[in-house]
Amino acid sequence: MSGSKPTTESVGVDSTKKLKISIDPITRIEGHLKAEVEVKNGVVVDARMSGGMYRGFEQILVGRDPRDAVQITQRICGVCPTAHATASSLALDDAFGVTLTDNGRIARNLILGANFIQSHILHFYHLAALDYVNGPDTAPFIPRYKNNDIRVSKEINDLCVAQYLEALEIRKICHEMVALLGGKMPHVQGIVVGGTTEIPTREALNAYNERFKKVKKFVMEKHIPVIYTLAGPYGDLLKTGVGHKNLVSWGVFPMDSKGKTLLKPGVYTDGEDYKVDPAQIKEYVKYSWFEDGTTGLNPTRGRTRPEPGKAGAYSFIKAPRYNGKPHEGGPLARMWATNPELSKTGQEALGVKKLRDIGDACFSILGRHVARAEETVLVAKAVEQWLAEATPGKETFVPAAIPENAEGLGMTEAPRGALLHYVEIKDSVISNYQITSATIWNANPRDDMGQRGPIEEALIGVPVPDVDNPVNVGRLIRAYDP
Repeated sequence: MSGSKPTTESVGVDSTKKLKISIDPITRIEGHLKAEVEVKNGVVVDARMSGGMYRGFEQILVGRDPRDAVQITQRICGVCPTAHATASSLALDDAFGVTLTDNGRIARNLILGANFIQSHILHFYHLAALDYVNGPDTAPFIPRYKNNDIRVSKEINDLCVAQYLEALEIRKICHEMVALLGGKMPHVQGIVVGGTTEIPTREALNAYNERFKKVKKFVMEKHIPVIYTLAGPYGDLLKTGVGHKNLVSWGVFPMDSKGKTLLKPGVYTDGEDYKVDPAQIKEYVKYSWFEDGTTGLNPTRGRTRPEPGKAGAYSFIKAPRYNGKPHEGGPLARMWATNPELSKTGQEALGVKKLRDIGDACFSILGRHVARAEETVLVAKAVEQWLAEATPGKETFVPAAIPENAEGLGMTEAPRGALLHYVEIKDSVISNYQITSATIWNANPRDDMGQRGPIEEALIGVPVPDVDNPVNVGRLIRAYDP
């Protein structure tokens, strides 16, 4: 585990029984996050996640040309800008009344698919893996905390470090794949309302495919095996970090014009499956630095009005709830809703055929890593299909005029989880824009009802044998990839 040194303070009478640990900032994640946990008898008994940065994209967009939103919202995240471009374009497609061409749908999938694979590789190798292996005493592996819980052999450790370096090259190739059809990376110009700007040529598709072959080989022959290799010595982490066991997925990667998606939409609450109903989403701000008058609103009626220093609040992240309850998003949610067959490697390692067959072990630190890795395989196989379906030279864009007054809702998935963009247009400019991102779903604070956010809840019971090196706290947070 690397990053800022955690601070500890006594809570209560007996400091040996109850301590508060503050990690600020959490490193090796995308964004600005602080964790405060209370530890008693060697386990976490309470937790608070605090997002310490307000960026104000919702205010930035008011009064602008609606088409600007696709470009501006990509600046929210340096890792998954393509997902924000997709969500924004979907919201505008809805507002403009646009139906994509098949080639436009496929082109968007190829752009987003490359970014998904890149993000998942980044997440494991460059954000999470250093919680399980030690690199050499040189940058970028130092400075770091002392991790006394390294359980792999030197051979496996060295293998992971070698793959860490190789993964940098694979991510570069993924970025090139995005740029071939999207114009550039990280902030693509090719995704717009109505489809994409670049009609794919045979040369571009061939160049994409040649790069993709290298990426798929790495995923299948190195990424997937190493995930299951780590699952052996760290098997106890398949029982740690349960959380609320509620999941949301909006679905992503449209496979046709009728609403079928590769990764399915679905809600899993208290052990039951439900269809997605956007009306069930509400955002609460009792413990967030936003005006209390904006609490309990659906994103389509929401407002983002900051109130720094509000009494009792501890985060610049709102607390979204589905049907009044906390739900996590991300690869686990998508794979749970889809329930695909596992890779051959996964089936052999776990002795089961489908993801849900893994059972409660999915709701764990390592379970979330398994879901993410298996999703990488699923997306890679779909990329092959989209490459075969793409038609060189065929139109990918449908022109449409800016409406004078309209609303649009775009629901898709970022690699990190459920993503929603809402746009309201009045007098042909944006009058309201709201974003409910994956980090907002996972790293949120308590809501008005006092319910912990998903990461806060999943931290309860996490072992912390060494309060000066709370490696399992970092492992849990990074399993969500906030």
